[in-house]
Amino acid sequence: MELENPSQTQYPVLAINDLAGSLRLQSAPEQIADRILAAIAVGILYPGDKLPSERDLSVMLEVSRTTLRQAISRLSALGVLEAQRGRQGGTFVKSIRSRSIESEAILRALGPIWDQLEAMLDYRNLVQQMIAKTAAQRRKPDDVDKIKEALYDYSQATSSSQSRKADHSLHNFIAEATNNIYLIQLNRDLSTSANLGFTEHPYSKDLHAQALQQHSLLVEAIAMGNSTEAEKIAGEHFLVTSTQPWRDALAGVRESD
Repeated sequence: MELENPSQTQYPVLAINDLAGSLRLQSAPEQIADRILAAIAVGILYPGDKLPSERDLSVMLEVSRTTLRQAISRLSALGVLEAQRGRQGGTFVKSIRSRSIESEAILRALGPIWDQLEAMLDYRNLVQQMIAKTAAQRRKPDDVDKIKEALYDYSQATSSSQSRKADHSLHNFIAEATNNIYLIQLNRDLSTSANLGFTEHPYSKDLHAQALQQHSLLVEAIAMGNSTEAEKIAGEHFLVTSTQPWRDALAGVRESD
């Protein structure tokens, strides 16, 4: 069965919009600023990253451009974001100067929605296990070639943007290997829903190295058609790379109280 290009076709996906809706915050500038700070603290936005354009970011976060400008202005005043001019200019992530600012932002942003976020992350983990298992059962030679090429790109990545691009490709190709339109779209939707609306995922150099080992084992299991092993590795992988960074961020804040 030939699939349409999943990037050009939208399919209804099992109440995913209801789940994502439970994570949306109010659109006040202070709350959007907290949301961005929480994303920086957990590694979704990494020092040196360039923010999406104002138009794209307002769509991603579902806020007005006026609200977004005010939130960015607050963070720039704190030294968290920095505007750079020129052809390669834009708004870039610097760092969080004060631990207290970071802690307060995480509590304000995550506290009211923590139970829902935990449920979303658990849901994503379970779905990714199913995707990996199904991919191992149904993969074709050209699927394996694409997956291995993405794994190679991931192994060669030397920046957060390169790492994330290769990671997205790897997991998208694994989902496509299931030959199921719902799993393909669900894989894409959950990536955003589990990260407070941002299209990126947590990144650090240590996390990249850890994920590379898991990616290699996952690709090998899928290529060999070992669905049981692929399912197991996927569960471990998304626990480490998706769920644990959020848990660590909140736990660190609570311990410091």
